Amino acid sequence: MPSMVVIATTAVPDHLRGALSRWISDVVPGIFVGSVSARVRDELWHAVTEVVGNGAAILVHPAATEQGYAIRTAGTRRRIPVDFDGLTLIRMTAAPKVKEMQSPS
Repeated sequence: MPSMVVIATTAVPDHLRGALSRWISDVVPGIFVGSVSARVRDELWHAVTEVVGNGAAILVHPAATEQGYAIRTAGTRRRIPVDFDGLTLIRMTAAPKVKEMQSPS
C-alpha cells in the first residue's frame, strides 16, 4: 500500500536528485514529495544514504508511532531527531565554529 513520503536534501549530487525525481516529485529544489510503497521508500533512502557525501538528507514517512510518522536522517546536520519517551523531538547542536582569519599586519 503506497504512503506519502517527504525527502529533503541539501548539497547532494545532481544525479541523486535526478534519481529521486524519477519516483517522486521535486516540488521545490531539494524537497521531494510522493506516494510510494514501503519497499520503494526504503530503496530510495538506501540510494540517498549511499551518496549523500558532505550533504544532508531527511526522510519523513508515516509510521505506527504516537506522532504518526518517523524521521530518518543522513549526513551532517545541526538538527538531530531524538527519542523522548516515544516522541521524536529535534535537538539543535551548536553551530560549527568558524576560525577567524587574521590578516598579517
